[in-house]
Amino acid sequence: MAIEFTDEMRELITSALVDRLFCAVGTASKNGVPNISLKGSVAVYDNETLAYWERVKGSALANVVENPNIVIFYRNPDKRINWRFHGTATVHESGDIWEKVHVITPQGELDRDPELKGVAVLVKVDAITDLGSRVLQSR
Repeated sequence: MAIEFTDEMRELITSALVDRLFCAVGTASKNGVPNISLKGSVAVYDNETLAYWERVKGSALANVVENPNIVIFYRNPDKRINWRFHGTATVHESGDIWEKVHVITPQGELDRDPELKGVAVLVKVDAITDLGSRVLQSR
């Protein structure tokens, strides 16, 4: 089975920053030390991949370099939607992927990185679950 984001997922994730619904990104170091950070830059890259602009370059970035397993959590309490996107992250410091992620990153996030020192992170999604761990889609 393949991952394919629904129109609703695409619409809500695209408007998350404007709606003030930041996605939470969960990572872990190679030693398993967890980290969670809020990202206003999560966007749909293609039918099975999410992306975000990593401008802080803190422990979340260090973790995905060491351990690419990641989860992105989207929550919309008004619509009672809770999606967890489980996948594998790759970091892109330049090139075509960096450019495409730059283009799809919400302007509000780019405004916080005027010198464009951020990196693009792609997350190839392997499973989408709800808050109760029910599998909505998987590979």
